[in-house]
Amino acid sequence: MGGSNAALGLMMAQVFHRASGRAWRLRQSSLTLWERWLSELRNQGHPLQLNRGLLLLAASPEELARQQTLCQQRLAMGLPFAMCGPEQLAALSPQLPQAALGGLWSAADAQIDPAPLLAALLHEARRLGAQTLTTKVLALQPLAGGRWMLQLQGAEPLQCDAVVVCAGHGAAELLQPLGHQIPLAPVLGQALELALAPGDCAAGWQGPWPAAAVWQGINLVPRPDGRVWLGATLEPGLTANPQALQAMAELNGHAPTWLQRATVVRHWQGLRVQPVGRGAPWLEVLAPGLLMAGCHYRNGLLLAPATATWIADVLEAG
Repeated sequence: MGGSNAALGLMMAQVFHRASGRAWRLRQSSLTLWERWLSELRNQGHPLQLNRGLLLLAASPEELARQQTLCQQRLAMGLPFAMCGPEQLAALSPQLPQAALGGLWSAADAQIDPAPLLAALLHEARRLGAQTLTTKVLALQPLAGGRWMLQLQGAEPLQCDAVVVCAGHGAAELLQPLGHQIPLAPVLGQALELALAPGDCAAGWQGPWPAAAVWQGINLVPRPDGRVWLGATLEPGLTANPQALQAMAELNGHAPTWLQRATVVRHWQGLRVQPVGRGAPWLEVLAPGLLMAGCHYRNGLLLAPATATWIADVLEAG
């Protein structure tokens, strides 16, 4: 939950550079499932909005060429992609980095606000019978018949038929005593919420661009209240780097004037967990009744439905 609450909520499924393999299948499955999940959540009274569209800006001729190739490939697959020229980008307000040579527009990729989404999912899980404990799990102990016992901090042990480990960076410590080596690398990310100066916001402005824009790996997410989310840094380890935050705020030296004038109203950070030596996410049956389902790195929100489907399939298969 900590990493998801710190996320910007981008769902990059179809702009993924590959068009085959496990990662591609998980992304496409999740993007489709999100439509169904959100429809069901709205039917239960949760007014959640999936903000469609993603604009990848090209900062170099090489990046522009890669975008053009990807656009052609996706159009051949029947997916809604288009290239944006400098003239189209210049017409957007407020202005995106002038150094952008063009951009790739993906109409089906999306963004959603993590906090209300997580609150809605938790509410519905409890309504359907899920029970939640905030007690720390100290250890896992196998029992006969593939069952498990959880040793809890300050509480009685808990027996269960199956355990799904999605403990982020804590998964390695929890599983190592059982003989499972889980090499993980923490990657810290910082983000900002910015309020634009009054003169930089047009009357009735509902967001600066059609959707989220990405410049050199930095996401600019327009907000309904006229503010902008900016993030996130990629910092190996657990300690925040002020220089990395400053470079991000300046868009690596390409921040438009309006961004330089914007006021920081919120600064937060979160921890991503990247598997070492294998692709994210880590989905594996480690032992009878013991599942590893986590370490999604930068795509936790996007891949939540596909991950949940995998868990359900494994548990239903016994």
